[in-house]
Amino acid sequence: MKLARSLGSIGGLTLASRILALVRDSLQAAFVGANFASDAFLVAFRLPNMFRAFFAEGAFASAFIPMFNRKVGENDGELAPALAFAEQALAVLFVFLTGMTLVMLAAAWPLTWGLAGGFTRQNPTSEQFAFAVELSRITIPYLMLISLASLLGGILNSLDKFWVNAAAPILLNLAMVSALLFFHGTPEETARAQAIAVPIGGLLQLAWLWIACRAAGVSLRPRRPRLDPEIRRLLKLILPAAAGAGAVQINLIVSTAMAGWLLEEGSISYIYYADRLNQLPLGLIGIGLGTILLPTISKLLGAGREAEAMETQNRGIELALFLTLPATVAFVVAAEPILRGLFQHGQFTAEDTIRSAWALSAFSIGLPSYVLVKVLTPGFFAREDTRTPMRFATISVGVNLALNLALIPLIKHVGPPLATAIASSVNVWMLYRALGKRGHFAADAQLKRRIPRLAIAAILMGGALFAGERLLDPYLTGTIWMRFAALSVLVGAGGAIYVVACFITRAYRLSDLKALIRRKAQAAPKE
Repeated sequence: MKLARSLGSIGGLTLASRILALVRDSLQAAFVGANFASDAFLVAFRLPNMFRAFFAEGAFASAFIPMFNRKVGENDGELAPALAFAEQALAVLFVFLTGMTLVMLAAAWPLTWGLAGGFTRQNPTSEQFAFAVELSRITIPYLMLISLASLLGGILNSLDKFWVNAAAPILLNLAMVSALLFFHGTPEETARAQAIAVPIGGLLQLAWLWIACRAAGVSLRPRRPRLDPEIRRLLKLILPAAAGAGAVQINLIVSTAMAGWLLEEGSISYIYYADRLNQLPLGLIGIGLGTILLPTISKLLGAGREAEAMETQNRGIELALFLTLPATVAFVVAAEPILRGLFQHGQFTAEDTIRSAWALSAFSIGLPSYVLVKVLTPGFFAREDTRTPMRFATISVGVNLALNLALIPLIKHVGPPLATAIASSVNVWMLYRALGKRGHFAADAQLKRRIPRLAIAAILMGGALFAGERLLDPYLTGTIWMRFAALSVLVGAGGAIYVVACFITRAYRLSDLKALIRRKAQAAPKE
């Protein structure tokens, strides 16, 4: 159960970060609401979020970590050659990112226009659109900061110091919450303060990881950038890795742009608030598992332990579904009271809650797929195959675009989230099939036995949530504190019912729990 313990460590810190993110979003809903100022900031924030997913959680980690670990393995655990490779990667990355940041600053107008679909249906004034471009220029430097931080985080993950990297996003959320609390004003002034907080948060993250590396004995010296064969190999892997690991983000970008093209004011915000809740289990489970599985599987493969690598991935899928299926059912059944309890106050109205709830239900249909992408792609990246996930991601983006065009005229702002969910499911199916055909993955008997039982347990929990929502309705529609208390009771009861249902369906047995306790006792340090 080392996988579960590592996920628990990362998950606790990620939970703290996501709770801060919910506080941030709740404050933003109160101070800004769902209007053009909100849409403008969210489009500007999409840029750094996109590159965080591509570089910090995607391309750079996916390409760098296996190569770094291979260097360590080739030199009998000696870190010096691997750190020399990291220094050269840092030198080249710094030059590349500096140039890319300058280009993006110069191209902020077309980038903002493209990501928002020109805000076509909103018909912004020239001053409003200039404001959206201004916010994008403020947030763009975060790209460079978070990409450099991803290299340091990759080194720490390879040294099994997962918690340090997992704690870094807390600093971004602290910066943004501070900006909302101390510098809010009109919706436009508040949106500008939020945008300024983004690069400040990135600088704090970079400083935190640099200090952590120094504490771990890792000191990267400046070098003259040089494209040696190893760096050429790294760069060759990064681009397809970005597309493969960032398929969900690419689909969200397509959906955001389509919403800007075809939907009315506030639609981007409805989709954003729904996605923020959808990202909570994805961050806790999917990103955490992906962070752990990539270095773990690459080390096992480097040691020739193929069977152990496959067993690790089986347990990763099992753990992902155990944690994700109840979240999926909860978001489908209880989306409206969840959003009402968290966001409905200040500028965020009851109508905004209803519209965002429909988007959340649509997003959550694909939640298991979003998480499984993070679990399956390390099976390719650990073998330094970044092209296959890129090819599948490209197909899923095409599916997403076609579904957006088909669904938006029928179900308006619910179309983009539903299209994203279906496209992600297509991506998972292709990844799973490819790994199976190559003999790199096969579902074992334990996984096959547990999946249907976990699904039944989640459905039983959903029925209990449906009934509980009706019983608590007077409290779920009361004051904000009453709503929050009732929501806490509803979610807590749902979680307890799910655990009991897992034992009733025999998805998990008491013997599993006893074995886990014994392993923890054996792993505990002796006095």
